[in-house]
Amino acid sequence: MRHKLTLVTVTGTAIAALAIGCSGRPALIPNPDPNLRKASAQFAADAAIRHPYKAEVPRGGEAVARSQVGYSLDRLDLVNLSQEPWTDVEIWVNQKYVVHLPKVEPNTLKIINFQMLFDEKGNYFPTDNKKVLISKVEVLKEGKMFDVPVRLGD
Repeated sequence: MRHKLTLVTVTGTAIAALAIGCSGRPALIPNPDPNLRKASAQFAADAAIRHPYKAEVPRGGEAVARSQVGYSLDRLDLVNLSQEPWTDVEIWVNQKYVVHLPKVEPNTLKIINFQMLFDEKGNYFPTDNKKVLISKVEVLKEGKMFDVPVRLGD
């Protein structure tokens, strides 16, 4: 009995340490892209300067890209399928939530956790997945807004 109590205590302490060590982070596992390893507050501050949604910019048609939504992992995967790298782009979800990507190399998966996407009020994309779903993904690049096809991943 004493061994079980010790095991429960150690496990609880480890979980608490993980939670404290990762507070303010949008993901438990570090993002593969070093540019996306920021605290949630940094993503929110960056999004605040990118709002409002840029409805007035010219439309560029459909981007040579794809996106996949993983609701069980609370993330959006994005791949640039063109031969050219994208630099200094904004990813807009539902014309409300935004995240800045400094560089998107061709054929490289970008993992965008929902807690990296912020609206103008500083709220990240909901993770309960009951009321708000991703219906539209767009990329603002080179002064034009491009539609990115969206697929369900899980």
